[in-house]
This record gives sequence, structure tokens and C-alpha cells, in this order.
Amino acid sequence: MSKRSLEDLLQESGNPVELLRNQKTGPNVYPGVPAEFTNWRNEQAAWQNTCVLFNQSYHMADLAVEGPDALKLLSHLGINSFANFAVDKAKQFVPCSYDGYVIGDVILFYLAENSFNLVGRIPVLNWIRFHAETGRYDVKLELDERSAARPDPFNRKSYRFQIQGPNAVKVVEKLTGKPAPELKFFNMTTIEIAGKKVRALRHGMAGQPGYELFGPWAEGEAVREAIVRAGEEFGLLQVGGRAYSSNTLESGWVPSPLPAVYTGEKMKAYRQWLTEDSYEAKASIGGSFVSDSIEDYYLTPWDLGYGHVLKFDHDFIGREALEERAKQPHRKKVTLALENEDVIRVFASQLQKGDGRGKFMEFPSAVYSMHPYDKVIVGSGETVGISTWVGYSSNERKMLTLAILEEEYAQPGQEVIFVWGEEGGGTAKPTVEPHRQMEIRAIVSPVPYVETVRKTYVEGGWRAQGAA
Repeated sequence: MSKRSLEDLLQESGNPVELLRNQKTGPNVYPGVPAEFTNWRNEQAAWQNTCVLFNQSYHMADLAVEGPDALKLLSHLGINSFANFAVDKAKQFVPCSYDGYVIGDVILFYLAENSFNLVGRIPVLNWIRFHAETGRYDVKLELDERSAARPDPFNRKSYRFQIQGPNAVKVVEKLTGKPAPELKFFNMTTIEIAGKKVRALRHGMAGQPGYELFGPWAEGEAVREAIVRAGEEFGLLQVGGRAYSSNTLESGWVPSPLPAVYTGEKMKAYRQWLTEDSYEAKASIGGSFVSDSIEDYYLTPWDLGYGHVLKFDHDFIGREALEERAKQPHRKKVTLALENEDVIRVFASQLQKGDGRGKFMEFPSAVYSMHPYDKVIVGSGETVGISTWVGYSSNERKMLTLAILEEEYAQPGQEVIFVWGEEGGGTAKPTVEPHRQMEIRAIVSPVPYVETVRKTYVEGGWRAQGAA
């Protein structure tokens, strides 16, 4: 019996918003590593003060794209320019729908002639697979699913580690016995660690200089052990799953754009291709922002800070819509620094009897669905934007959110109100307990929030490096 498609599911549900807001799926998990190696506060501190090892071998999907038409396929889907893209370079790959809304974003690696690898969340990879299968492209694809979505979770094709922080270069030099490779951001080379050939990408995930390292899965443990040993004298800590998802609050990358696939006649064939078991069908929306129209949850490249990577030097899906949208005002990505007094009020409500309890805030990541959407209002009650990620930075001693605001409200120092909790006591998601909404004052702040990141990297934060 064939599975139902996403389109079938949407027709049965009547409204995509109701389906996704009441979906049973909780936030994305980070399998394969302990929740904490030491404690999440020290692990957060290490990426700013010494260095850390992120083990990314489990939670992201990889898609290999090879063949004579590989670049043609990717260029047709990505809003990025491919004019100067070459072997041993990488970029942030951003595809959009026909209406110019973001499907997602992943890192695209140019490994060799006609050979590419894309790493990240599955919606972008699904979009590429669909076009490869239904278009006339001479390409071969191989999907290496994340651990949580496979029957053999610890048998991936590749390992993937990141060494990040002020001492990252020193760790790499001790590992290789040589000066660290002089690479521009998002450029690659090959180094040797523990007798193994390792591909190295110049990177900066925690807002600090660093390297992403990858190679064959079977060699991963030997490489990881060598990194841990070499890092001991430089204060390297391994980062557990609990702290991992909170680093985005400091670096400013929005990890959770809802894939803009649920509407549009031109997207119907894709929804029929996606099954009821797909990520897109299981995705959950959470938070105080509520609209009857799923399109109000879609995001543009400008919303996510990717306006600078959008280039109209090639034909790609969504180009016509984006050319029109380029002429219009754009919202701006910011950090919201939540007022301590109001945050304490939310926590205090957990210790009070009665029906006045606010939605519980988990530390360090307070996200409780796959796609968080909390509304941001001003004193009049008018909604002026959305928050997409919320959590606690022990480094900054602050609850922070990554938000997208109308430009007139996006100036640093502006006071806005972040609405925490869901309407009517909450949705049917199992991660939501009975609660009441609470308003938290917030100060609009720069993104990235951390001063080191803003001064070290170009506008748009570390994700802007090499992304054009």
C-alpha cells in the first residue's frame, strides 16, 4: 500500500497551520553525544574563552550530488551566484520556492570536479532530490540521512567535527605539527590527523575562528580522540547536545525557517512527491504567533539576513518573485535581549499555586517545537515581528531571542515586547503544558549579539563568510 503524500495530508487537515501547530513532534534532537560532557555553562564559556569540539556527525543529513549536470542543477535551485564557485570552496546554499520564500539553507561543499556535498536539515536536500528525479539532469545523488531517521544510526557515511574558539588554531597546529592552514573563510584544504587524511573547512560557528573537519566514518573515532588529546592543554571542551543548539543565539544564525512548501499551485507536484512520513509532514510550529495563513510563517532571504547572497546573475526558481520583492521594504534580523525582571517573573510563576503559571523556560534552549514562532509586539499591541529562537546565554547572563522585525522597530535600543506562551493555554503538542501567556519586555540589540562576532566577521555574522 502506497503512503499518502503531504498533499493528501494537507487536503485532509483543511489548514496547514492547525496541522503543524498541533503536530506531536517536539524540537529537533542532537543524538549521538551526551547531553553534557561537563556542564552546559562551562561548555558555552569554552567557545568564547578557550575552544570546543562540536561533534556534528549525527544530527544533520548529507546529500552527495555528482555528475556532469550537478552544477547546473544546484544553480537552478540556489539564489546564490555560482560565478566564482570552485573546487575547495563552500557556501551557504539558499533555495526558494516559486513565490520567493525560503525552503531552507545548508552548507554546500565543492569537493571535486562535478562533485558536491550538501549538509544540513533535510528540507533543502528533499527539494534537490525532487528536481534531480523529475528534471532532465545527468546527476547521481546519494542521501546519507541523519542518525534519528535511519535504522543504523551510528553508521553514517562521514564524520563531521568542528573545532571552534580562540584556541582553535593552536589545537590544529598541535594536531598537525605544522602552522595552521592559511585559508580564507569557507575555503577548504586537506590535512593529516592521527595518520588520517582529513578535509578541513575554515569556519566559525560559535562566532570564533575555527575549522570544520570531515572524512570517512570509520576513521572518525581516531580523529576525535586525537583532537581531544591535543586540546587538553588549550582548554578544549567537548560540547554536549544540551549546549549545542544555544550557540546560535550568540552567532546570530536562524536555524529553523519553516520550509515554504505548503501552498502554491506550482509547488503541488512537490507536495505530492513528499510522503506523510517526511520532515515537512511531521514538522511542528510552536509559540505565540498565530495566523490562519501558513504563508505568514514563510520567510524571505532578507528576513534571514541573506539579502546579500541573492544574485540575479543566473536563472533560478523564485527569481521573478524575488526581483519584485527586492523593490519592497524588508524586515530585519535582530537579537532581542529579554529584560531580566520579566524573565524572573516567568520563573517565579512556576513556584506559585493556581492557574497563573507561565510556559516553562528550559535552559539553555527554551525551544519546544521544530519551528518556534513567537510574536513581538509594541505597547499598542500591534505585532511588529516574530521571534524564531529563544534561550539562555550563560556567557552574556541573558535570555536572548533571534527575531525578525519591521525595519522601523529594528533599531538597537528600541523597546519591544516578546510574548511568551501559546494562546488559550496551549496547543495539543505534548511539549506544551497548561499555562498562560506572559509579556516580556525586550531591547532590540545587534545580531550577532556577541561583540567578538560582530568585530571579527563581516555583516551578517559567520554565516555570511563565503556564502555569496
